[in-house]
Order: sequence, then structure tokens, then C-alpha cells
Amino acid sequence: MDEQRGSGGGPPGWWRPGRRPFRHGPPGGIRRAHEDDGAFGAHGAHGAAATEGGETPRPRWPWRSTVLLTVFVLAGSGFAEHAQEGERVALDPFGRILLFLAGALLLWRGRHPVPVVFATVAAVLLYTGAGYPYGPVFLTVAVACFSAVVSGHRHAAWAAMGTFWAGHALIAHVLYGRLPPSGDEAPSWNQEIVIATWVVALVAVSELARIRREQWARERAERARAARRRADEERLRIARELHDVLAHSISVINVQAGVGLALLDSDPEQARSALTTIKAKSKEALGEVRQVLDTLRAPGAAPRAPAPGLDRLPELVEQAASAGLTVTVEGEPPHLPPGADLAAFRIVQEALTNVVRHSGSREARVRIERDAGRLRLRVDDDGPATGADAGGSGNGLAGMRERAAALNGTIEAGPRPDGGFRVLVVLPIEAEEDR
Repeated sequence: MDEQRGSGGGPPGWWRPGRRPFRHGPPGGIRRAHEDDGAFGAHGAHGAAATEGGETPRPRWPWRSTVLLTVFVLAGSGFAEHAQEGERVALDPFGRILLFLAGALLLWRGRHPVPVVFATVAAVLLYTGAGYPYGPVFLTVAVACFSAVVSGHRHAAWAAMGTFWAGHALIAHVLYGRLPPSGDEAPSWNQEIVIATWVVALVAVSELARIRREQWARERAERARAARRRADEERLRIARELHDVLAHSISVINVQAGVGLALLDSDPEQARSALTTIKAKSKEALGEVRQVLDTLRAPGAAPRAPAPGLDRLPELVEQAASAGLTVTVEGEPPHLPPGADLAAFRIVQEALTNVVRHSGSREARVRIERDAGRLRLRVDDDGPATGADAGGSGNGLAGMRERAAALNGTIEAGPRPDGGFRVLVVLPIEAEEDR
């Protein structure tokens, strides 16, 4: 399309007077535009803008970058017109409309990246075919292509860039004699190879950006899932702690309240003893509940009291005795890691609470064994089951199973062949010396 002027002819570059290295292609390198408010699309790859709640917000309008880029294209093309005077067609209102349109279309690149990239390619090809001066208008194609790729529309961007290169080759090598400026000659195919190289480089850079944004999106989603998982685990832990604390204490309080009511008139002293036990157990339960709730008020804060363990087994025996249950302990508690120690204590506590609630037997046996790095806890009662509604939540056995499973342990709970009920727990423990 350009007239040959002297050896190595071709129009001068838009950024300076002089000769251009090639005539039919984007001047200089294709640079990334300013990303102050999402120059390459207001959202990333598919899923990149997903929030923790799973919703994808609508992308923002990139007003500032679009205005700056459009002004840059109009001003730069004005300089190119002066630099290429006599070699290319002078800018007229139609040419300036095409320049403005190519830049203004980028305002929708975040919401409609596919139509924008094709419309931008069409506007730039029409501008080139009309013989207007080469200038920064090619930058609009680069930005539109980049936005389409990073937003996940890879094949559409590839097709648009292929269309751009094919259209430019058609204009430069087939239609050049029929299009302005007059007297233009076909350029060397080496120039088309250079343009194709720029197109491939642009697509490659866009693909790298897309891959990186998808990685960021996956990392953000994984962090959000991990945070939700930690929150769920913490809620489950607090629910188990509250259930175990309240179930045991309230069971003792319920038994003692019944004793107090029955003996209030016939044996006031025994009734007074029952009320004293109720007061002590309610105070203890309030203290443990407050300790659990403190972790909610100050996340990450150290507990004010140490977590209970099997070293408090005598307290459980004493509390069970105040509820009318005689507990026999066989074996010595070994030295356990804190997590296993707490789980073992809560499991024994829940098992004894179930005996108080559901068994007609007033005797229970707790056996503690350790062998081959495993702790075996067995809680037996002779039954029979009372069959009465003890007011429980029904989550006691489920809580024990969850505690055992959290430590890769096992639990068996069910009626014994000779009557009664048995809870058998096996927990893996570290090899430490017994206390």
C-alpha cells in the first residue's frame, strides 16, 4: 500500500521522523497498557474473581485506563500523520472516528471480551485498509486480545488474532492496488512473518498471564476452603466439648435433684447434701463452659486452665459416686499426648454419663490398658437399660466416635452378650513412659 521511496523504502515510524523497518504492521513493540483500574479486563480467568461465598461479582468499568489509552491513540496518530505526510492518507473525520471507536470499545472488554476483541480487530483493519497513518492504534488490538485470553476466552482471542493477521496480509498483498494510497506496492513476505511473530508473542504473553491468574484463583479458593474447614472443625470441637461438659454435669444434677425432692420431707439432711452436690456440679459446669466460650471471644488465646486428662479420672469417679454410681478403675493411666489425653478423658466421661442416664445398674467398671503403642479403654456396666427418656441429645456416641476417629482410633459400643453395655476404645499413642 505504501509507495516505494528509495532503497529500503517504507513510511517513517509514527514516533519519530525517518524510515520504518517494515511498513505493514504494528510500529515498534506491543506494550502492556496501564492496569490502574483493570486495563486488561476487570476480571481474571474463569473463577479468578470468585468470592469466598462462591459468587462472581460483575467486573468494574475500566474508565480511567480506557480514557488514557484512547487519548494516547488519538494523540499518537496525530503525530504519526505529520511524520508520514505524503506517504499515507491524511486523517479525516472518518479516520478519527475509527481511532476513537477502537479505543472506546475497550471500555466493555471486562464484560464482553469476545465481541470487543473482534470489533477492535475490525476497526483497526478498516483503518489500515483506508490507508491512514500507522500509529498506536495497534495497541488497542493487543489490549483487547489480552483481556479476552485472561478472561478465559482463549479460542475466541486466537481466532481474532488469526483474523487480524490474515486481514492485514490480504490488504497488503492482494488489495493494495485498489486501496489508498495510490501507487502502493506489495511488501516483502518477511514483513508478514515479523507481524505473525508479534501476534504469536502477544498470544503467548496473554496465555502466561491467564495461567498465572488461574493459579492465583485456585490458591485463593483453596485458602477459603481451608478457612471454612478450620471453622467447621472448631465449631465441631466446641460442640463436642460443650456436650461432654454439660451432659455429665447435668446428669449428676438431675439425679441429685430427684434425690433431694424425694428426701426433702423425710430426711432434710440428705436433701441438703444433694443440694450441696447440685451447687458444686453447677459451679464446675459453669467454669468449664466459660473456658470453652473464652476461646470464641479471643480466638487463638491460650486457655486459662489446662485441658482435662485421665489424671482427673478420680474426679470422675467421685462425681459418679455423688450420682449414685459406683465406679471401679483397673489399670493406671499412662502419660499421653495432650490431644489423646483429652479425648480419652471425654470418652470415659461420656460413657459414665450414659450409664447414669440409661442403665439400671449402679455399678460400672473402667479398665485401662496399654500395649504396642495403643491405649485401650473399656467401660462396662451390667445393665439392664432403663428404657426411659433421660433427656439426652442422642449425640453422645457420635461424639465419642468423632473423637476417636480424629486420632485414627476405633470405638465399639453396644450391648454385651451377657447383658449390660460396653464401650471399647482403642487410641494410637506415642511411646512415652507411664506416669
